Amino acid sequence: MLANIKNYISTKHDVFYKIAMVLLCVSVIVYVFPKTVKFKYSYQKNKPWLHEDLIAPFDFGINKTDKEITDEQKELIESSKLYFQVDPTVFSRIVEKFPSVFTQEAAAIGIKSKDRQYELNKAICLALLNEIYGKGILESNQQLDDKTTDYSIYILKNNIAEEVEINQLFTIGTAFNYLKSNIKQTSGVSEKLVLRVFENLLQHNIIFDATTTTKAQKELLDNISLSRDMKQQGERIISRGDIVNQEKFKVLESLKAEYISQTGGSSNLLYIMSGQFVLVLMSIMLLIIFLSLFRKDMLADNKILFFILLNIVLTAAMVSLSLRFRITNIYMLPFCIYPILVRSFFDTRVALFMHLSSTLILGIIAPSPFEFVFIQLAAGFFAVFSIIDMHHRSQLFVTVGIIFLTYCLAFIAYTVMLDGTLKNVNWYTLQWFGVSAASILFVYPLIFIFEKLFGFVSEVTLMELSDINSPLLRELALKAPGTFQHSLQVANLAEEAIIAIGGSSLLVRTGALYHDIGKMDMPMYFIENQSTDVNPHNELSFEDSATIITGHVHKGIEIAKENNLPDQLIDFIRTHHGTTKAQYFYQSFLKNFPDEEIDVSLFQYPGPIPFSKETAVLMMSDSVEAASRSLKHYDAESLEKLVDRVIDSQIAQNQFANADITFKNITVIKRIFKKKLSNIYHLRIEYPQ
Repeated sequence: MLANIKNYISTKHDVFYKIAMVLLCVSVIVYVFPKTVKFKYSYQKNKPWLHEDLIAPFDFGINKTDKEITDEQKELIESSKLYFQVDPTVFSRIVEKFPSVFTQEAAAIGIKSKDRQYELNKAICLALLNEIYGKGILESNQQLDDKTTDYSIYILKNNIAEEVEINQLFTIGTAFNYLKSNIKQTSGVSEKLVLRVFENLLQHNIIFDATTTTKAQKELLDNISLSRDMKQQGERIISRGDIVNQEKFKVLESLKAEYISQTGGSSNLLYIMSGQFVLVLMSIMLLIIFLSLFRKDMLADNKILFFILLNIVLTAAMVSLSLRFRITNIYMLPFCIYPILVRSFFDTRVALFMHLSSTLILGIIAPSPFEFVFIQLAAGFFAVFSIIDMHHRSQLFVTVGIIFLTYCLAFIAYTVMLDGTLKNVNWYTLQWFGVSAASILFVYPLIFIFEKLFGFVSEVTLMELSDINSPLLRELALKAPGTFQHSLQVANLAEEAIIAIGGSSLLVRTGALYHDIGKMDMPMYFIENQSTDVNPHNELSFEDSATIITGHVHKGIEIAKENNLPDQLIDFIRTHHGTTKAQYFYQSFLKNFPDEEIDVSLFQYPGPIPFSKETAVLMMSDSVEAASRSLKHYDAESLEKLVDRVIDSQIAQNQFANADITFKNITVIKRIFKKKLSNIYHLRIEYPQ
């Protein structure tokens, strides 16, 4: 029994590996997701309540709006008391400084210390000093400028706060006014002397205490109640069909916040994570089912599956971090960059399904889920549809504009639908859409990074490689010019055929350009490169000649690897002859040595046979183009027979058994080849001498 289980696991290890990848992907996403409960009712302002009557499940307060809280905070700050400290050292320094200042100022105006007026003025000044500082001089403060005279402050003396109205205290200005009025009523006092003395001595001793004031204001703000009313358990909140007006919307939002607060504790964490796990798994299974039904080759490749799942995980992690740490507005994130990244390596439907799965997953945690899912699906789908190809850099800028326009239209239309007016549209959000769309331009470096990490080939890379001025193709043109021209013709034929039956035209064209690079090693042994009547095969045996001809496949693979060509292009080199034979030398051997036993492997190409539409089309194009050069007379009938004979022979040898190609496709390909060859070899009229 145990042996059977081990045997089953060993034979199904690839399936278990894929299951492990999917489960790991789901686990990582659930791990990074915020662990908060979701309010089970959905509602929209100014729309009917579509659920059953809602009864309050517990007591809760109706939360104040942000504006109400802000206004209350502002009012508290304006009405709060300011705190000041009495600095006792100020009066001590003034008393200590007074004798020298008084003597100096008295002498300046001609009053000597022996004069009777000297002592009188000195006594008056001391009395006034004690009287003024008995009340205190208040430090000027901007916060007091708009206060009335009966406004009271707190004065701290020995850590004891005493409330005092500001009209009971002096300022520097009111102190001088007080001095002037008293001096005029006292005989024998020199007003000039007293004012000059006090100009040198007066300074405020009641100092503003910013620390204590801020602390007191903070305590007031902390004690602000966030709710303004209460709803009792069992009280009806809203009935089915009622319009969710502004007041009811506030009550529902308050209930939602309290519900999340009460049910989002650690005791419910397991249930939250379990629900998230199931929903994420279901969303990813949609993608897996699609791949299993329509893209079996991609599902079979663990590297491709890992790449797609990695993109979903990165998208989920990006949103989770944004929500958890409130880094930025969620609509600023570059959601469309991932489907475009997938589209650059694979086809449109894979990119769309990947975006669909990831958006459904994000809808689990996104605020306003329906709005978010609709906007992101619309933008992502239009983005993928706009990338017909990435042959031109301008295409990406067009896509950025389409994404931004889709975001704006969807957001504005959704807001207008809810509120029935354009006034409530948050135009500020449009800037986040602009940032999100513009960030799509970073897809080019990401394409380069993932190409290197996973060995994929993007259309951008294929465009670079298909440039006939690339070093390797220039070398082919110099060393084997006939082969180079043959490759160009094959590329044209294959491109037309693959466009007609569906496939990557850029991939098959690039593969066709490089499929015969192995002929650079011994170019003169291939008929298209022979410019004289001398044929080096005349000096060789049929077996040796066949070995040289078939060897260009292995040599081509070596050259491709030395020049770091992608594996997808090397596959065209491997398969363009499949397991067919070098028929000319094989048939020649049979004709000249009918009685000898023949080693077929000496005349056979190493293979493998084509395994995709693109490689199958290249095999047909290569064989048909090469065979067409051997015709003595070019007319419609001979070309049709040639195309049918060559491709039917390949079918008879089961060369397309592993390729996803149908007889209908082959019929279309034949028709295209016949038309193209007729155009290439069309008869010209003889020009007069």
